[in-house]
Amino acid sequence: MGNSEFKIYMVAVVGLLSVSSIPNCFGFTDPSDVIAINSLYAALGFPPLLGWILAGGDPCSEGWQGVQCVNSNISGIVLNNASLGGELSENLGAFASIIQMSVIKDLSNNHIGGSIPTYLPPTLKTLFLSGNELTGSIPESLSVLAQLTDLSLNNNHLRGVIPDSFQQLTALTNLDLSANNLSGPLPLSMANLSSISTLHLNDNYLTGVLDVLQDLPLIDLDIENNLFSGPIPPKLLSIPNFRSKGNPFNTTVISSPPALSPFPLTFESQPPSVDAFGPSSSELPYPSKSRLSKTVVWVAIVGFLILVLLALGFYIFVSRWRKEKSTVKVGDHTKNSMLTVSSSYRSHRKENETPSNDDERNDSLPRSKAGEEKTEKISKNPPPPFPPQLLTGERTVVKPEPFQTTDQNISIDIDSPRSFSISSLQQYTNSFSQENLIGRGMLGTVYRAQLPNGKLLAVKKLEHADSRQWSDEDFMSMVSNVLKFQNENIVGLVGYCCEHGQRLFVYEHCKNGTLHEALHLDEDIHEKLSWKARVNMALQAAKALEYMHEVCQPLVVHRNFKSANILLDEELNVRVSDCGLAPLLPLSHISQLQGSGYGAPELESGSYTYQSDVYSFGVVMLELLTGRKAHDRSRARGEQYLVRWAVPRLHDIEALSRMVDPSLDAAYSSKSLSRFADIISLCVQAEPEFRPPMSEIVQYLEHMTKMKD
Repeated sequence: MGNSEFKIYMVAVVGLLSVSSIPNCFGFTDPSDVIAINSLYAALGFPPLLGWILAGGDPCSEGWQGVQCVNSNISGIVLNNASLGGELSENLGAFASIIQMSVIKDLSNNHIGGSIPTYLPPTLKTLFLSGNELTGSIPESLSVLAQLTDLSLNNNHLRGVIPDSFQQLTALTNLDLSANNLSGPLPLSMANLSSISTLHLNDNYLTGVLDVLQDLPLIDLDIENNLFSGPIPPKLLSIPNFRSKGNPFNTTVISSPPALSPFPLTFESQPPSVDAFGPSSSELPYPSKSRLSKTVVWVAIVGFLILVLLALGFYIFVSRWRKEKSTVKVGDHTKNSMLTVSSSYRSHRKENETPSNDDERNDSLPRSKAGEEKTEKISKNPPPPFPPQLLTGERTVVKPEPFQTTDQNISIDIDSPRSFSISSLQQYTNSFSQENLIGRGMLGTVYRAQLPNGKLLAVKKLEHADSRQWSDEDFMSMVSNVLKFQNENIVGLVGYCCEHGQRLFVYEHCKNGTLHEALHLDEDIHEKLSWKARVNMALQAAKALEYMHEVCQPLVVHRNFKSANILLDEELNVRVSDCGLAPLLPLSHISQLQGSGYGAPELESGSYTYQSDVYSFGVVMLELLTGRKAHDRSRARGEQYLVRWAVPRLHDIEALSRMVDPSLDAAYSSKSLSRFADIISLCVQAEPEFRPPMSEIVQYLEHMTKMKD
């Protein structure tokens, strides 16, 4: 039984026990309030609170800890710094007269997770849920809380847009939604907050303009570190305590460098599927552009394309009519009418064409002179660069193909030297001793193994419970697929062990550990990470993801891309690990990835696509740029999550210069720095459809390596 099922079961039991105990308890407290507080106690995981019991009881007359009453009704629950965990029950709406719920703002002492209940007491006046681990979105049911005066949801992990639910909240005076992951524009109903004096929206990903706030009676307004654009309304500048730094307003934004893409933006260079990828990244759409302007641009583009297609259709019709009439043979081959795109859009390649080296990659780039640009035709049914199920936002669960037991597969995948016995691996790792332990990850532990000839290998021992549920056949099918990866930037699989219930992968050994260690732990290697070396590392990692997303068969999503899974060989070349192992990841992987700072916003809904890998890649680029961890609890609250802190500073040249890793000692050009920041900005956009495919990112980074300062 899962945690959620257990929670539902316990709440149901609590309700039945409470109801059955009512006739016998003759308590002073309203029975409906008793049932509601019993359900809350179960949902919170039965914390050690004085007086609280699982079923029944009399909270008002018995003086339960933190419970305030007016007559026989519970009027408030104040639990400051009570080390609470669990979740909030959906039965909160059953409180008849509750007017206050206050949960301490200190995250270190409270860990209330889950989502905000949909149904809240309609008489609620104050609600403080700050400093917890709440996820999901802000419920639209806020609209019924007409008596609400104070709402604090800051310092959580809330995502999505702010609901347009403020029409009836005319009594609200203080609203704090800061330090979450909220995105999108401000709702129009905020204009109805006629009593609002304090509004904190800082440290989110909010976009659009601020016009909806200009007529509010605000005294304290904090919108720092968001993605607001456009001019600041003059009325807001007169607010006594107004803070707006860290937004890409029109004053300090770095203009988009037109030369980032080595080719001009033309209609021929647009990708064939606008809906799948959003605007062409050669135009570098920054989050500071308003959604309205994007819509207008795309409407114009679509309209132009429709006119072009109609013109082509008319031209083809006339040409065929003339051909049939004159019976003149035009040529040996009939030319299909189709749109051309620049061959630089390498997500779509000619059939059976794969790049074998960098020379072919460079040859595919168009020439800079007009009229010399190389183009290729798109077939009528081009292979999609991403599987359809990923483009629809469905959660991807990768299952390996059944293992083929043909003689050929047996000789290659089972009876070959790639098969290790458990006894030999015990010998090579000194019985998996602590001194040979390299690291621990979501899938298990990694040990150093030394063969009799002195060669070093890395042995990944799968230890998670989910991996043990795989049959030997499924495991061998995965081994067969992973062995197909042939890329210089992916760690090579040397062998495996599938014996006595043990599942192990044997990989090549990388002498210099992980990129995470090089950036944050190993000072000796950190000193070797020059700006040029970091750009090359980003390029090599991008090539690995490009190979997985667009070249290998079948196409593969990494799903766990982070600096700890990027290994460095003796010459500090990148070798990405854990490729093809996504099906082995535990169910808790999504929440762990989000907590680590690498998770894309769409993971909140259970959706993981190729663009989610792109987001994680952008976070790694930020690590290379700043030398900071993706998530660092030792830093100030507003700086703990790297993306949240860094994104508003990427397009302010002064702020950008200040956030660069100090160990680089300014040994880079401002031009190269701004280009690197531009690529990061594209990768970590909140909307996955606006993130470019890895093939385009590879092009940008390759262009950077050829730039002259």
